[in-house]
Amino acid sequence: MATLIEYEQASDEVRAVYDDIRATRKTEYINNFWKALAVHPPTLKRTWEMVKSVMAQPGALDPLTRELIYIAVSLTNNCEYCVASHSTAARAKGMTDEMYAELVSIVGLANMTNRLAHGFNVPVDDVFRR
Repeated sequence: MATLIEYEQASDEVRAVYDDIRATRKTEYINNFWKALAVHPPTLKRTWEMVKSVMAQPGALDPLTRELIYIAVSLTNNCEYCVASHSTAARAKGMTDEMYAELVSIVGLANMTNRLAHGFNVPVDDVFRR
């Protein structure tokens, strides 16, 4: 089981990241992922900065689409924690049970066809290349 660093036991460096998480997400809650990474403050800070720059900044993809992509990759990588946390975030952004079921079906199909294409060493069609 991971060691979890609570705010009260955290160094000033870790508290600064926790404070930024709270401010960015407009919540007092710090989840266990961040508390576990806090055992190594440079990893905590680097990871939070990357997550914040990709997931919290405006871009061409809307926030729900970003969460759905995160869930899809997390399902493929068998990360129960990430599936749970990003499913919660996606639900807050409007994901329904029907959307989740469809997403899981697409992920399962993509994994199967990816393995078939790889296993059969299928060459990429010229029309698919940029």
